[in-house]
This record gives sequence, C-alpha cells and structure tokens, in this order.
Amino acid sequence: LQRPHRPAAESRMDRDSFAGFYERTARPLWAYLAWVSGDPALADDLVQESFVRMLGAATPMDGEVHAKRYVFRIATNLLKDYWRRPKASSIEDLPEGAFANESGNGAEAQMMLEPRLLQLRPRERQLLWLAHAEGYSHKEIAEIMGLRSPSIRLMLFRARHRLAEMLKDGGAR
Repeated sequence: LQRPHRPAAESRMDRDSFAGFYERTARPLWAYLAWVSGDPALADDLVQESFVRMLGAATPMDGEVHAKRYVFRIATNLLKDYWRRPKASSIEDLPEGAFANESGNGAEAQMMLEPRLLQLRPRERQLLWLAHAEGYSHKEIAEIMGLRSPSIRLMLFRARHRLAEMLKDGGAR
C-alpha cells in the first residue's frame, strides 16, 4: 500500500499565505530564540535560517498551527547545532530590558524576575517560554524540542519549581 503522492504545490504555501504566516510568526519566534539564547543577533540569524529551511522542506504543511510548530522545531534544532559548535561561546546575559513590558506595568516584578530567569538553564528557559509565552501543550513542546511527550511534564514542573525557589530565595512571595 503506497501513500498517494502529494504534488509540491499542495505542500507549500503560496506567496501571500507565506507573507501572512511570516508576519504572524517571525516576532514570537525571534522572542523565543532571543530569550533562550541570550543573543538578539543570533536570534535574527536563526529566524531567517528557520524560515528558509521551512520553505525548502518537502514536508507538507497541514495548516498554520502545524507550520508554526514546524518552524519552531527547526529553530530549536538550529539553536542546538549552534551550541554544539566548538567555537560557540557560553550564553551571554540578555541585554538590559529584554523582558520589558510594553505597557510599562510591573517594573518591580520585572526587576525581580529577569535576573532569576537568566540563571535558569537554556532548556528550562525554552520549556517555560514555549509553555507560558507561546501556550503550547506538553505534546507540542515535545515535538518542537525533539523530546518524548511524557518527559515534558516533569521537566516543566522542575523548571517552574527551580524558578519559584530562586524567587523565594530572592525575597519574592
């Protein structure tokens, strides 16, 4: 039994669809990469490379939700590859105000939270971002990060717990 061949035209977005998808997805993808890597310039490069690779992939896109998870997965893998390179430096601190709230509210909370977030390991930051900023389910996070779905719940619990302990030790309630 063979799967029916899907022509390339069906598996790819047309120019207008892609432009809209890019507009809706590039900023959240950049924020994720900048937050996890601590390097906005690297995030710029990885966002572009992720979209180029997505466009060149022969993988059929079954809707925008699937395409978004797919481009996040590509970006995550590119970031892992970057970290594995021999000359890759350790993660640098994010620039001042990287977690700035556009409305200006919560400056005190930001001042307390930002240094603690930077102390988390990159994987913990990835998990927290994908779960809370992007709203992905455990299954979707597993797909993006290339991990098994059952392990995500425990890893996310540990990341939340570690952040809570850091905040508690820092005098936060």
